[in-house]
Amino acid sequence: MTGNGYLQIGVYLAVLLLLAWPLGIYMARIYQGDIPYFIRWLRPVERGLYRLAGVSHEDRMHWTRYTVALLIFNLLGFLVVFALQRLQGDLPFNPDGMAGTTADLAFNTAVSFVTNTNWQSYGGESTLSYLTQMLGLTVQNFLSAATGMAVLIALARGFVQREANALGNFWVDMVRSTLYILLPLSICLAVALSSQGVVQTFAAHHTATPLETVEFEQAKLGTDGQPLLDDKNQPLTEKVTSNEQRIAVGPVASQVAIKQLGTNGGGFFNVNSAHPLENPTPLSNFLEMLAILLIPAALCVTFGTYIRDKRQGIAILSAMSILLVTLLSVCVWAEQSGNPLFERLGLATQASELQAGGNMEGKETRFGVVNSALWATVTTAASNGSVNSMHDSFTPLGGLVPMWLMQLGEVIFGGVGSGLYGMIIFALVAVFVAGLMIGRTPEYLGKKIEAFEVKMAAVAILVPPLVVLVGTAVAVMLDAGRAGIANPGAHGFSEVLYAFSSAGNNNGSAFAGLSANTPFYNTMLGFAMLFARFWIIVPVLAIAGSLASKKSIPPGAGTLPTHTPLFVFLLIGTVIVVGALTFLPALALGPIVEQLQMLGAH
Repeated sequence: MTGNGYLQIGVYLAVLLLLAWPLGIYMARIYQGDIPYFIRWLRPVERGLYRLAGVSHEDRMHWTRYTVALLIFNLLGFLVVFALQRLQGDLPFNPDGMAGTTADLAFNTAVSFVTNTNWQSYGGESTLSYLTQMLGLTVQNFLSAATGMAVLIALARGFVQREANALGNFWVDMVRSTLYILLPLSICLAVALSSQGVVQTFAAHHTATPLETVEFEQAKLGTDGQPLLDDKNQPLTEKVTSNEQRIAVGPVASQVAIKQLGTNGGGFFNVNSAHPLENPTPLSNFLEMLAILLIPAALCVTFGTYIRDKRQGIAILSAMSILLVTLLSVCVWAEQSGNPLFERLGLATQASELQAGGNMEGKETRFGVVNSALWATVTTAASNGSVNSMHDSFTPLGGLVPMWLMQLGEVIFGGVGSGLYGMIIFALVAVFVAGLMIGRTPEYLGKKIEAFEVKMAAVAILVPPLVVLVGTAVAVMLDAGRAGIANPGAHGFSEVLYAFSSAGNNNGSAFAGLSANTPFYNTMLGFAMLFARFWIIVPVLAIAGSLASKKSIPPGAGTLPTHTPLFVFLLIGTVIVVGALTFLPALALGPIVEQLQMLGAH
């Protein structure tokens, strides 16, 4: 790596950690009800929202009631987004006259945004109206992020409270997450992005006349909007001649801000943050990457502050940072090394002739290799999924890194709230294993970890791999699944594995080349997203309720310190071992064998 590459990565990590500390302390004050004076003017708005919803902010909920409120609220969000897509042709704020989407695509997209996955089987600028993008997708970007943050705070209360039967109030946690944290940060970021040229308008698309007539092939669509297939289940294409270029615009900056801050990732445009109107400059690129990890990193500080032991938050943040930097180094090295096949197959006398600086296929020249690899690593370390380059064009080893980051459970920073409560689940497993070694009942943060907590932790850890591996196996066995694969062999398998890894860990990024906008994949991936989101949330809240009902135990001579470097590496080992043992056979069939084929010039 060049000195410039080290500088780009170093500046990014330094700014991220410097901003995470004050933001984490601020968020802890918000959740403790100690609203800082400079934002206290929003208190009447908060109280007004409670009156409008008919809830009392003083009400305290048992974990089961907290869970039911969360599930019902998210169900209503799903229904709203589904209805907006189906009816958008008859609704306002649709200057380009977008028709309603198909039922399977509406289901997939509604599930995607409610679960904070933001998987996109559609091209936003050519499929969804401004109303659907704003009232449906952007609103869910706030609410799905706030849901993850609420679950985390409920879990934190489980450690703090003693012999209590309540976890707080779901509605209060949602309102405060949105009103005091997500909304102010999003407004600031949207203004900054607009200054860099990210478009924000309600005008219809613009039309430009190119200097030359353009001919290209596109998929033929049926009356239902789905691609037509030939007798081999491959998409039919047709040649199209165009004398004009349609330039899509819309309310982009406002959606991009919360898509990054809420680790949502769903872009206004089909190519996401590689689009010049969504991410036009190196500065906008830096700000968006910073936003992706800002709240997840800060929540580690929030957690430590909330439980009155900042060392615990720092220990988790350290484990996340070590894993991130290690895997980032692998991804950058793989992409800067390029593809040796150019030289070995005689396409160049030296690989550098076609790969100056590394593998630039699928990457924007305004960002380069390092910023593209950094974004790919950051977006899959968080459950974000936005892209500024095409992961399908990465080298096999470079593409393995973002895939494995998702398969580790989206806990290396992860989504807002969801990443940290996922890592805490791994911490419970780590102290349980340590307790087995010495024959002592494990403890974590002053609470005994007993059979119920371990069972719930096992469910939370095992559901995403089960969803990913079973979904991938079914897709490659059935004709409907294989029909969407454009690249046969190991890379085609990688595309399917990546898709289910992304859906099963609520990420949303994708390898290109897989035709996912089909009834089969829309339905399969939709259910994968649902299971992966809520079959983790429910066990986490069950653990929180169980911990809240227990007495607090003071540390003793046999207590394992959970803020030391020893525990940090025990936690890292637990995450890696679970990920490696679960997914290594599948990875061997995809990116690993593909890397070996590349090195062997096949």
